[in-house]
Amino acid sequence: MKKILNIAITELQTLFYSPVAWLILVVFTFQMSMGFSGLLESWVNYLAAGRKGTEISFDIFTRGGGYGMFSRVQQYLYLYIPLLTMSLMSREFSSGSIKLLYSSPVTNVQIILGKYLSMVIYGLILIGIIMIFVFYGAFTIKDYEFATILSGILGLFLLICAYAAIGLFMSSLTPYQVIAAIGTLVILGLLNYVSSMWQDIAFVRDITYWLSISGRSSSFIGGLIGSEDFLYFIIVICLFLILTIVRLQSNRQKSRWTVSFSKYALVIGVAMLLGYTTSRPVFRIFFDTTHNKVNTLTKNSQDVISRLKGGLTITTYVNALDESNAGMALPRAVNGDMSRFGQYTRFKPEIKMKYVYYYDTINSASLEYRFPNTTLRQKLDTLSKIRDMDPGMFMSPEEMKKQIDLSPEGNQFVRVLERESGEKAFLRIYNDSRKLPTEAEITAALKRLTLKLPKAGFLVGHGERSSQNEGGRDYSTFAQTRNFRYALINQGFDVADVSLDKEIAKDITILVIADIKTPLTADEQQNLDKYIAAGGNLLIAGDAKKQDIMNPLVQPFGVQFTPGVLVKPSEDQLANLIVASGTKKAEDLFYQFKRIYTDEYTVTMPGAVGLDYSTDKGFEVTPVVVSDSASWNEMETTNFLDDSVKLNPAAGEVQKSYATGLALSRKTGNKEQRIIILGDADCLSNNELAASRRKIWASNFTLVTGFFYWLSDYEMPIDIRRPNGTDNEISVGKKGAYKTRIALVWVLPGLMLLSAIGIWIRRKGR
Repeated sequence: MKKILNIAITELQTLFYSPVAWLILVVFTFQMSMGFSGLLESWVNYLAAGRKGTEISFDIFTRGGGYGMFSRVQQYLYLYIPLLTMSLMSREFSSGSIKLLYSSPVTNVQIILGKYLSMVIYGLILIGIIMIFVFYGAFTIKDYEFATILSGILGLFLLICAYAAIGLFMSSLTPYQVIAAIGTLVILGLLNYVSSMWQDIAFVRDITYWLSISGRSSSFIGGLIGSEDFLYFIIVICLFLILTIVRLQSNRQKSRWTVSFSKYALVIGVAMLLGYTTSRPVFRIFFDTTHNKVNTLTKNSQDVISRLKGGLTITTYVNALDESNAGMALPRAVNGDMSRFGQYTRFKPEIKMKYVYYYDTINSASLEYRFPNTTLRQKLDTLSKIRDMDPGMFMSPEEMKKQIDLSPEGNQFVRVLERESGEKAFLRIYNDSRKLPTEAEITAALKRLTLKLPKAGFLVGHGERSSQNEGGRDYSTFAQTRNFRYALINQGFDVADVSLDKEIAKDITILVIADIKTPLTADEQQNLDKYIAAGGNLLIAGDAKKQDIMNPLVQPFGVQFTPGVLVKPSEDQLANLIVASGTKKAEDLFYQFKRIYTDEYTVTMPGAVGLDYSTDKGFEVTPVVVSDSASWNEMETTNFLDDSVKLNPAAGEVQKSYATGLALSRKTGNKEQRIIILGDADCLSNNELAASRRKIWASNFTLVTGFFYWLSDYEMPIDIRRPNGTDNEISVGKKGAYKTRIALVWVLPGLMLLSAIGIWIRRKGR
């Protein structure tokens, strides 16, 4: 060990007598200082403006995408380490001093480990510079996320060590330092991009994917310490160090190339085997350092996974003609697609992932426009040439239908989750900016495999809003449109039509009655009363001009739809468009309403009526959606497109804030009965959920997720909330941030530069 340490000290002395080591330190410190001071000042100004923030330490240090400090450091290291390692062995070969090493009483292992140790020590110096900023943050940021920051530091240090091992090996291959540096950059480039190579070949796919160094330290930076990534760095470091030792032995003993090649192949083969084994889900271990466990499934999801006894297979069906989605799971993207379920395989490693490729009819105007008058097979052949794929890998429509009929899914990209006991559930993608399912949708699909889920029944037979049809005023979007993320069927609910000509089925947990056009018969009312008396939950939505029909339904609850229609004059919209907001009490009932209470979102309600209520019917009544105080119940105007509205108290018009949504609850037996009453049936319609209006930020789907979460006794949708960060204050003001910038950006690098010049002058003097 003493010889290794002596070699390392000698190497460090040589390194710091050269300008390269000092230049890298100065530039590295300057770049770090610029980035840190910029982020710090940005947060100081943000908080000084009276805004509230959270997770400041994460934002400054560990945010990905090249924003946070640690993410930027990864980009710097890629260029710096090759400049440090290029001379480690190349200098010995070019100057002839390697012969002195060979003749001295040191082994090849000691030479290589000594050289490598010098790089590890230099890496610790770089980490020490980073720690200056880390400790500054610890003293100035409230409730600092120290554990997550240290996880990121570990990731960066392992990355430095891996780069150094690669650079040392490349330096041992040539006496030319520039070639060694370029060679190191080439190897690092290959290791960053190898995950995209030969991904079409199943046998090679896992090997090349494991070889990739891209993103390995990002998981540490994000606060997740995983055994696979940790062991990857250890294996890569050992691999290149051993290759360097083998190279030195071959050069020193002048052995035959076949012997050297065999040694290289053996070392690489063992490394690949270890890497493949440690990357298997069953062998992985994780430690989430974040305070809110953002890298780990929430407790609700973990509870669902714990009930999934036995095998589980996730089969992904990919239609080659589904151009906008197929690329997510073609063979070259399989490993990336499987990683989307990484948090689930942590808790259930035996999950199997299967991929089925086929071609079939797809609803695509673009495809028909570009390839008119062609058969499905001709379209497949053309797209296969464009994508450089074998068309033979795709099953024909006839073959596919023998396995499963996906025409109800529109033959779009879809997954089927299936337990070995036979239960199945669909997991879809959605027509929104995120497209892919989140934890909420994945867990909802898994929960469908284990438990009987809440069932929403939609009343039919009286001209109600339909849950089946695609009309603009119907409810099919939020009820069961497959590509709408917040549809009940995607959030863990079953949906069925309900007729009151017989008693309501016991499995109906929520009954939806929306804008009936004809009154209920006596028998129908009796069946409805039985459901209510048994404690069944309801959602009742009325509308303008239907008060006389809807009021008999809500009067037993102490509620009445007010006459007229609510209006509020506006320059941009029709007067009968009510832009309502959630209440504080509503946020207490359904956490989703934070979006329309504290955030800048609203609920649009065209043609709404107000709700009057009393509390003498045994219900606790809570207004959850209210209109603006400048609104009134218009009794005279009916044509809001051509006519203007004017408040007329003599006509019974009253200007005030009206409740347009109520939540009612009472104890019924051993459960709490819950009822939602809305003064507008259009706010949940297909048209309104898809509407976009100038200067109005509507979030009507929040009504769906919030109301049905409450009506299902908080069972569905899955609650995936995590606690917010408490690191929301900085004890530095604007002046302090400015002084920090001066000290870090100019003083600290300046001191390093003066130290370098002083050492250089002293050396010249000697």
